[in-house]
Amino acid sequence: MCKKYGYVRVSSREQHIDRQLTALEAADIPTRNIYVDKISGKDFNRPSYRRLLKRLKQGDVLYVKSIDRLGRNYREIIEEWRRITKEKQADIVIIDMPLLDTRGGKNLIGTFISDLVLQILSFVAENERASIRRRQQEGIAAAQKRGVRFGRPCKPLPDNFWQQQELWQAGKTTLKEAAAACGMPVSTFYSKVKSVHK
Repeated sequence: MCKKYGYVRVSSREQHIDRQLTALEAADIPTRNIYVDKISGKDFNRPSYRRLLKRLKQGDVLYVKSIDRLGRNYREIIEEWRRITKEKQADIVIIDMPLLDTRGGKNLIGTFISDLVLQILSFVAENERASIRRRQQEGIAAAQKRGVRFGRPCKPLPDNFWQQQELWQAGKTTLKEAAAACGMPVSTFYSKVKSVHK
């Protein structure tokens, strides 16, 4: 008996999956057959997707809300699409794009239209990923120009740092003892000394 599966993907744990789940529930996908990944779509090395792929059998149908939820790498989306539809002989339904429904139109024209639309949308998904990355890099560069610092804020130096630094440089204490007196790892103490003497 053919089974219906759903696949949900968001890029990070903070993002919500509700919109995708609602679409899959409306398509009558049983909750136990919905696979969720909270990971980037740059490739298909995703744990839930891999488990789903093993379960798909001939005649089964995979539902995905939109093509970019399946993936964002143009070549890999095309490759996965062919693996599912040709090798596994399962069907795919992209809910937001009715033309990407392999259940109907199995004739030459239907397959041609479906493949053409898939290639265009996959190309758009990859371009969007590249645009997002470019916008992030531009935003970071602009913020850095304004003096915004990224990463963890630096902890203030302990009150006894300068005294311990002088003792160590004068050879009156070891590096390990000076670092311990400041409550720092040796590598941190050493790098702080080097940075203040640049």
